[in-house]
Amino acid sequence: MSYQNITAANYREKKTHRPLVLTAVILAMFMAAIEGTIVATAMPGIVSDLGNFSLYSWVFSSYLLMQSVSILIYGKLSDLFGRKPIFVFGIITFLIGSLLCGFATSMFALILFRFIQGLGAGAVQPIATTIVGDMYSIEERAKIQGYLSSVWGISAILGPLLGGLLVQYLHWAWIFWLNIPLGILAIIGVVRFLHESPERKKQQIDYTGSLLLLFSVSALMLVFIQGGIAWKWTSFPIICLIAVFFVCFMLFIIQEKRCSEPVMPLKIWKHPLMAFANVATLTSGMIMMGVSTFLPTFVQGVMGKTPIIAGFTLTTMSIGWPIASTIAGRLVIKIGFRTTALLGGLSLVVGAIFFVLLTPSLGPVWAGTASFFVGVGMGLTSTTFIVAIQSSVDWNTRGIATANNMFMRILGNAIGAALLGGILNSQMKRYFLTNSDGIDASLTVDAANVLLNESQRNALPQEALNILKDGLTYALHSVHWGIACLAVFTLVFIFFLPKPNPSPQRKLSQ
Repeated sequence: MSYQNITAANYREKKTHRPLVLTAVILAMFMAAIEGTIVATAMPGIVSDLGNFSLYSWVFSSYLLMQSVSILIYGKLSDLFGRKPIFVFGIITFLIGSLLCGFATSMFALILFRFIQGLGAGAVQPIATTIVGDMYSIEERAKIQGYLSSVWGISAILGPLLGGLLVQYLHWAWIFWLNIPLGILAIIGVVRFLHESPERKKQQIDYTGSLLLLFSVSALMLVFIQGGIAWKWTSFPIICLIAVFFVCFMLFIIQEKRCSEPVMPLKIWKHPLMAFANVATLTSGMIMMGVSTFLPTFVQGVMGKTPIIAGFTLTTMSIGWPIASTIAGRLVIKIGFRTTALLGGLSLVVGAIFFVLLTPSLGPVWAGTASFFVGVGMGLTSTTFIVAIQSSVDWNTRGIATANNMFMRILGNAIGAALLGGILNSQMKRYFLTNSDGIDASLTVDAANVLLNESQRNALPQEALNILKDGLTYALHSVHWGIACLAVFTLVFIFFLPKPNPSPQRKLSQ
């Protein structure tokens, strides 16, 4: 029996132990999901220890860059060689990176190890979601995918709290080392209880397309992060990077059109549901990363609160996420994909408005409320998009179709971290240049390290402290406006989703 003809019934016949495999998959997804929120909460502590605030966003961008580029390769490999071996390889690579991150002694070393961690993470979420799509029928899938999406919400509840506790009472290295037992349990569960019989095909991986995508995305991220900081926007390096981005991206499109096994099949993008769901996933991914990355900095650096309180403001996003994800699994059956996604898009806009109005005097409760609405929006949209996409493709395309959607979210995370981080750095630099007269004309973005270290912050003269806090507030307010624009774009893209519910019988073949 060929691999592409395996259905949920086939998996049961081959004695795959679905509850135990689902548990292993959830553990792996939890491991990858908690990485985002726990690192975001711990980042102020990491920066105060390792320094180099200007490299803040690179800790996220390096991880997300490798994850976004490798996710498509893993999706294709899982279609060719089976889900299990690729999934296990990804977890092992992720654990190696996690171990090394905990031993990092400089920001540069941490960024390097995050590249390794991201390379492994690229296999975890898309293949985990694909395994669930393989094991369960479409009637079961909406409910199960709702549970799976809620893993991100639950991880966000525990992530900020664990991050705050570990940084405050132990050491930030433990936020990485916690992944190791989770990963080992996930590997055992998948190896022992997942049984599949893939049809072995000749290996045809689009390495050229993957490299072109890596170069184009890397160039774009460098422009966002370094533009206006290390290099002027009209400088030769920036112009060269923009040229590299356009040239590599155009070559990538040409490569995908002529390649027999493209890393990103362009045919998928001709389907309106796939196209608009993926673009909306990109922009919502940028929103999620903007909130997760910079909200703890606002709460600790501007409001002067503890890591635990900063973790609370992110935790509320997670409370909204699992609730909305579970509800979305039922709503897509009752009111359709498009209406459910529109409710999610509206919630993202409401959360973004709360962030635009956020000031230090409003306190953590206001920030937590904003996070809650963003979490509801992410829960409704993420579950809806996955179920809709998986219901619109056949089995042998489901892996790459799912990976494409995951790729767009991770790419959104990567671009969001770079773009919003670039806005933060440039706006802080601008504020210091125009408002630091009489304090310290040499103030740089890295001076914000002081705000994230309580003892150093308390030792500053009040006037200098006010300049630093006002500069960070001004820069983060610009970031919040960026989040608001992205929320509006997401809602617009959702409006363009096809109105009829996609029929499970109408499948896209590769």
